[in-house]
Formats: sequence, structure tokens, C-alpha cells
Amino acid sequence: MRAIAFVTALCATAQCGAGTVSPKAPPPGSSSVALGSPVDFAFASLDGRPLTAEATRGRPTVIAFVTTASLPAQAQVDFLVAMARNDGEQVQYALVVLDPGAGREIVQLYARALGVSFPVAMADSLTVAGGGPFGDVRAIPVTLLLDRAGRVAWRVEGRVAKSQEIRAAMRGL
Repeated sequence: MRAIAFVTALCATAQCGAGTVSPKAPPPGSSSVALGSPVDFAFASLDGRPLTAEATRGRPTVIAFVTTASLPAQAQVDFLVAMARNDGEQVQYALVVLDPGAGREIVQLYARALGVSFPVAMADSLTVAGGGPFGDVRAIPVTLLLDRAGRVAWRVEGRVAKSQEIRAAMRGL
């Protein structure tokens, strides 16, 4: 009986300390990023629309790194599709697919099935390996917000970033 009480108390103490997040702290898996230099990037989109640093300057830009086999990535795409429908030309959206084995046709079908209206690109081998211009983006999904100057202003890794989080990160950009 004493052993059960001890284990229960130990578990409760461990949970209290490990799971505490202050109200002002960003949610786990997200971060505000200290603005540095603009990121220089260029991905070949599937439909020829430019997905480059130059093409994204001047408007906030949301880029999600996804794989076609990930359900959380699919949920992320669903959020972005809905946001893009509402934002018109005020915000740019893009997907970069990290599936080295998926062919162009599979990715096109994926984007069409999810109703993606914004540029979709295949990641280059450096990005797939975790060494591209945005650093390691293999904790799928990874969602980034670039400011108008092309600097990473916000990043979420390994979980779905919901619309309200992304909108909150956009305030002031």
C-alpha cells in the first residue's frame, strides 16, 4: 500500500514539473525567432509559379514543409488552404514536399485532392537531408512565417500550427 502511495506521489511530482508551461511561453514545438538576415531560397514549383526569396518579398509568407504520408502534415495543409482562401493576395502560402520517393505526379494529386491553390514544390536533396536554407525541416510538419523582408519570424516544428496561432504570429508584420 505504501509503495503505491509513493509511486503515485512520485508520478504526480514528475508530471507537475515536466509539463508546466507558463502562460507567456510559446506552445511546445513553436518559437518566435530572432529576426536575422533574409533567407535566400529557391524551390522549383510543380506549376512553374516562382517559389523563391525574391518572389516572396513584400508580403508575409507561410511555408509548410510536409510529406504526403503524414496525417499531421495533411492537417497542416488543410489549415493553410482555408487561410489562403480568406487572405487573398495579402499573404503568400507555399508547400515544400520532402518526399524523395514520391514522384511529381503523386505530389500533384496530393495537392489537388487537398484543394491547394498556392505554389507546391519538391524539396531539393539538401533540404531533404536537413541542410537547406531553412535548416533542419525534417520534424514534419514544419511551418514557417517569413516577414515582408524574407526573414524567418516564426517557426513550428513537429506539430500542426493552427490558424489562430499563425494569425497571432502575423500580427505586426
